[in-house]
Amino acid sequence: MANFLREMKSYYSPKETTAQFAASGIYKSKLPLSKFCLLATLGGVFIAFGGFLSVIIAGGMPGVGAENPGLIKFIAGAAFPVGLIMVSVTGADLFTSDCAALAYPALQKQIKISTFVKILILSYLFNGIGAQLVAGLLSSGLGYFDKEPWQSYLHHYSEAKVNQDFLKVFIKGIGANWLVCLGMWMGYASKSIEGKCIGIWIPVMLFVTLGYEHSIANLFFIPAAIYSGADIMWSDFILQNLLPATLGNLVGGSLLVGCVYWFLYLKEENTAH
Repeated sequence: MANFLREMKSYYSPKETTAQFAASGIYKSKLPLSKFCLLATLGGVFIAFGGFLSVIIAGGMPGVGAENPGLIKFIAGAAFPVGLIMVSVTGADLFTSDCAALAYPALQKQIKISTFVKILILSYLFNGIGAQLVAGLLSSGLGYFDKEPWQSYLHHYSEAKVNQDFLKVFIKGIGANWLVCLGMWMGYASKSIEGKCIGIWIPVMLFVTLGYEHSIANLFFIPAAIYSGADIMWSDFILQNLLPATLGNLVGGSLLVGCVYWFLYLKEENTAH
């Protein structure tokens, strides 16, 4: 009877959810290199598509934004999560979610730390390639950001991201990936596609609306602005935004979702053996 009731539930328990997220990390660690790199490229593409959509919708409403700046932030936040939903549903790979997914098997001693680091580096590099396909070829390359009001919106948005203190971007990076990895975790909690989409949407909408810094998303937004003529130097983008955002993402995902939920739900199983 207990098993029947468990099957009837539309979601997994937190312990089961954490185990599912951990299993995804083990699965990725065993993929052939060619497949993993392709999945990571697709992950970057899908996140960039989410960013592209948010710019087209929110950037196309300058009158609304002038009167209701908070509403425009929410609209951008509401649109962006389609990228992570596509990543999750299709099984694509994303550096930021890997920070948590791979932390679990690393803490369980099921993969080596060197494997953890190698996969994160490969994921990051190929996510970046995927993001550039959209930023350079499928959006700015087609002239989407050559006209108003989208050019002004994207350029202002990207310039504001670059013109921040290193520490502020780092902390915003922690917040972003805490919420992104929580979104992936909540997605694994659902047994239905609708529940997965809602579970992912809520935290990801929150991070974008609050203006936190997601390194892979920024690999779309800021290069797309540069490609379309924004007054941003690549060196400033990398040193003032991408580096601190990446470090913050690593801390937020691996520590606040990886280590925390491992301690809460997996550590007991590990020590019992």
